[in-house]
Amino acid sequence: MNGARGLAVQPETPVLVSRVRAGAGGDGPRLLLLHGLAAGSDTWDRLLPLLDPECEVWTAELPWRGSGTPEWWRTPPARWVREAVDAVPGGPTVLVAHSFGAGAALSWLDTAVTGAPEAGTGRWAPGPTGPGALRGVVLAAPFYRARAADFDWAALSYHLNRFEAILEEGVRVRSAGRLAADIQQRMAAKVRDRVGCHGWMRFFDTYLSTPDLRTPAMHLPFLLVSGSEDIAARTDDARALTARLPDAALHVLDGVGHFSMVERPGTFASLVNGLVRDLHDLTARKRSGPVPSPGAP
Repeated sequence: MNGARGLAVQPETPVLVSRVRAGAGGDGPRLLLLHGLAAGSDTWDRLLPLLDPECEVWTAELPWRGSGTPEWWRTPPARWVREAVDAVPGGPTVLVAHSFGAGAALSWLDTAVTGAPEAGTGRWAPGPTGPGALRGVVLAAPFYRARAADFDWAALSYHLNRFEAILEEGVRVRSAGRLAADIQQRMAAKVRDRVGCHGWMRFFDTYLSTPDLRTPAMHLPFLLVSGSEDIAARTDDARALTARLPDAALHVLDGVGHFSMVERPGTFASLVNGLVRDLHDLTARKRSGPVPSPGAP
């Protein structure tokens, strides 16, 4: 589904994908940006003007956005991500996802795993639910545990009882601190009630399922970004995920919380642009001939 950004998103429209910027060269990499729980595509507003001008940029309004689609939680998040990916003509080259959106993206990638990358390409073979043109993934503030035993009652209690505080942080950061504390609290409470128990349970169920993800089979370059002060998705989660992926780099931003693309848009953009350049260089080398193995004369 395509639409002009800025138009009111109707509750009955679960996924609305919009091209917010054409690439300067006309055939540059395509980026698709996925927001987190109770957020929206405006999460990326400070980042957009800083992305490489060669990139064609798409954003998605997902059913777990702030306004929300009724009972979105009845459908596995991977299906909604697949719908967003399929709405980008030619498919995204790089997927950028935040928070719950990152978990949903991993769930979708898990459904696309075929067991091995396409011979000589380092990527999965295209298919009706496969990643197709995808060449790289950026995950900001991902939720992840490597083992089922890493979850205990304390973890559940923490995320449940801190949920409103996490939402309040989102209100504070995105409003640049212009709102009084009591207004932030009231807004966070309203967002909490809009998400509801079932929405929160879908988030936590996605989190609980992360040990079952076939991460070792995800043969794509991953860039993970974590804030050292994130009270929601701890840096330990990002470290654990980095260790489980075949090709992943982790960047921990000091003094940053859950919304690194809002708090440090310049740094975040530099990291994304660096990945895009690396992928372009890798593609150019493959087109020019075989890439020598490390240590070859």
